[in-house]
Amino acid sequence: MVTVVGVRFKKAGKIYYFDPDEISIEKGQNVIVETARGIEFGEVVVGPKEIEEDDIVAPLKKVLRVATLEDEIQNKQNIEKEQEAFNICLEKISAHQLEMKLIDVEYTFDNNKVIFYFTADGRVDFRELVKDLAAVFKTRIELRQIGVRDEAKMIGGIGPCGKSLCCATWLGDFEPVSIKMAKEQSLSLNPTKISGICGRLMCCLKYEHETYQCLRENLPEQGEKVLTADGVGIVVDNSVLLECVKVRHIVEEKEGAQEYKLSDDIYIYHKEQVKRIGCCCKNETVEISDTEVEGLDELEE
Repeated sequence: MVTVVGVRFKKAGKIYYFDPDEISIEKGQNVIVETARGIEFGEVVVGPKEIEEDDIVAPLKKVLRVATLEDEIQNKQNIEKEQEAFNICLEKISAHQLEMKLIDVEYTFDNNKVIFYFTADGRVDFRELVKDLAAVFKTRIELRQIGVRDEAKMIGGIGPCGKSLCCATWLGDFEPVSIKMAKEQSLSLNPTKISGICGRLMCCLKYEHETYQCLRENLPEQGEKVLTADGVGIVVDNSVLLECVKVRHIVEEKEGAQEYKLSDDIYIYHKEQVKRIGCCCKNETVEISDTEVEGLDELEE
């Protein structure tokens, strides 16, 4: 077992583990740590705890110290300089006529490097831009191209639910999301309804996926032949959250072949309770155009 603390460098950013090195550290404190990028300023979001050695990436970096007042002041100054660097970089991008969108700027705590985050449709030749920026800031310059999900996380915004984006407020890591999750939750496959403002599948499709999988294990699939207390029938639909199925009874079955004569009525079976709903209840099918199919494929990229 190894004692670690969890440190986050940005709001809703990924949590990294560090060795407290016998320093008395509490959750909520700011600390100075050594990372692969250099000296960084971060917030302790996970207090000292013991975890298995297999759960960490060795060697574990150490916490240098609890942030002092001088460290707090320097961090605030870095944030102010980031806005100035952002404006300068915008001017340089415009001067070089580069097809790129600047998203964010980040100074390392020790000012040894300035990182510029941007998005672009393809590869961008920014060698001349780097030279100009290095001449202005007199330090190491790094331009990092990011995806649309990371762009939404950095900028923030309001989701279709009316709340602030999960990725920008509390979601530390992006998890894989697929069209299959939307299908299993019986959601509309219209790309505009299941995609977030980033243009990719909404992260919240993942939240209830495990629950739907667990409930579906006990439900027959549509078209499956089932035996009920009222006889044999064919499942015409099911409701995962209600844990019920709609069954059309077989009134005549021809032996030796999959041919059935079905009744005109449909019955809902839910926890041993039966409700007759009549033949007017039919499954609705939604046709999807080729354009929408292509859109669904793009959402998973």
